[in-house]
Amino acid sequence: MKLLDVVTPECIKAPLEASDKKNAIDELIDLLAALGKVSDADALKDAVWTREQTRTTGIGYGLAIPHGKSSGVEEIAIAIGKPPTPMDFEAIDAKPVQLVVLLASPPEKTSDHIQALAHISRLMNMEEFRENLYSATSATEIYDLLKNQEEG
Repeated sequence: MKLLDVVTPECIKAPLEASDKKNAIDELIDLLAALGKVSDADALKDAVWTREQTRTTGIGYGLAIPHGKSSGVEEIAIAIGKPPTPMDFEAIDAKPVQLVVLLASPPEKTSDHIQALAHISRLMNMEEFRENLYSATSATEIYDLLKNQEEG
């Protein structure tokens, strides 16, 4: 799976308007809903926020990958948000988050959901790529970095 199979420039918001974890998650879900990728935004918000309360998705190195499954999602959908300033996401390394990658999946797509999480994590383990994303200032710039990384 490639991120570009599901991520378009319209799925990226840089900068986010939100300044906290809950509003960042809601803003990215609302973005997916506005693009027609989520038919029931409230159900997805509940699923993602419930998951977030179980254990933080702030995985460290400035990255958060909030995720959830909901029947209001027909195909895997990803939205990427870059906070205007690093935000507290209660990350496991206690460092603020510089990029939020929200993953939404239908309930029956467990394998695809896990593969997408693993793919995002692998990409973000590349320090130079990660730092380039963090210094990007627009959705287009973030998309181009993803495109170059996946096609390179």
